[in-house]
Amino acid sequence: MLRFVRRRIPPFDRVLLVESGSRELIETLLPGIYKFHPQSHVDLVTCYAGLPASFRADRGCVFRVAAYIGRPARKRLYAELRARRYTVIGIICSGEPVMTKWKWALVWHVPAKVFILNENSDYFWIDRAHLTNIRHFIAFRAGLSGTGAVPAIARLLLFPFTLLYLAGYAAVVHARRHLRLRSAQ
Repeated sequence: MLRFVRRRIPPFDRVLLVESGSRELIETLLPGIYKFHPQSHVDLVTCYAGLPASFRADRGCVFRVAAYIGRPARKRLYAELRARRYTVIGIICSGEPVMTKWKWALVWHVPAKVFILNENSDYFWIDRAHLTNIRHFIAFRAGLSGTGAVPAIARLLLFPFTLLYLAGYAAVVHARRHLRLRSAQ
């Protein structure tokens, strides 16, 4: 939580990238990190076989989530990643359901400054200075921006009434059936 409050961007000494989206996004991000932060050590958490083309194994290691099945194994992974003292975590939020639970669990368990990379290879930091970007990002992902906002909000507002109507209809149908069965006896 402290890293959310601070606006300061830490140095890219120890970077953890979570490959929770298309491999192309990581392959375009890695050369920039290596170029602008030549001292950086980049580790990768992935579910894919093989390595990204631009990943340098001499300057990082790979953690495959398939090797950490079960709660004790996940706890071991979290402890190992915490021990590496990352300064930055990068996660992909590209609208693809790849490692969704893993990326948010890693953000929660590994204390480091977090940046989100979207499908356009744009990124922003998760901190109070970027609250406007975070709000727009969440609204876009939830379908509450642009032309789809009005129908989405209308569906959201009508949902309790729809649920109430369906529950009432089911109650009436079951009551009629029950009365019909009683009268037949």
